[in-house]
Amino acid sequence: MGSFTAAADELSVTPGAVTQHIKTLEAWAETQLFIRNARGVKLTLLAEELLPGFTQAFDQLGFSVHALRNKATPQKIKVAALPAIAQLWLAPRLGLLREVAPEIPVSVVAQNTPPNLAREPFDMTLFFLSDPPGKDEVKIAGDRIFPVCAPPIAERLHSISDLAQETLLHEGAWADDWDIWLRHQPDSDQIRRTGTTHSLYSIALEEARHGGGVLIADESLVETMLERGHLVRPFAASVELPRNMVARLTPAFRQSETYEIVERIMLSVA
Repeated sequence: MGSFTAAADELSVTPGAVTQHIKTLEAWAETQLFIRNARGVKLTLLAEELLPGFTQAFDQLGFSVHALRNKATPQKIKVAALPAIAQLWLAPRLGLLREVAPEIPVSVVAQNTPPNLAREPFDMTLFFLSDPPGKDEVKIAGDRIFPVCAPPIAERLHSISDLAQETLLHEGAWADDWDIWLRHQPDSDQIRRTGTTHSLYSIALEEARHGGGVLIADESLVETMLERGHLVRPFAASVELPRNMVARLTPAFRQSETYEIVERIMLSVA
């Protein structure tokens, strides 16, 4: 079952605007294209029959727009990334890229869901994805999780059971990470999963760094803080999640000379 709201989000317009355009299209075509009911909308049989052709046409239009952008501004890169990846993983690498290739400007848009590269004006996206990397996708790192905290808290954590006396920090989008990690540990049944929840991973990480509690961290996002001693791992145990940090690229960008530099500096596999 579909939704005009989802379509509006993808197009960055209001649901009302989508509804009005659909009504105009149906009036022009003199036929109904959607079946409306209380649960949402779905395509009519005629619309389902025609959908592949329209999808191909819109995708081809998107690819042509990408080609135009890349030829007009061949060294300008636009990236969409998960906020945590943009702040903690991408930002340091952008600094390295500036040192090596200051002539390549990069703009970054942080968002929670991956955009459709065939329709939206991005050259590359960086997100954690569950599906195996496909064509024009590069696996950057697996997703290994484990607890982290400030050094003073780590000094009093001698066993898993000691977590019962600590504040467990949660990030809203990955609220199940504590449950997943604890299920793999012995003697964790008595540990309360409650604690404090933050809407941004970076905020939860800062809380952990300043002694606000213990956070389940993604290894690729905390490497620098661990190396600098701002955070420590109180326990050796980690859990591999069935997802990877993946760079998804437009075909035009991957074939460009600029990509070779970006690949060397930013997309080295961890």
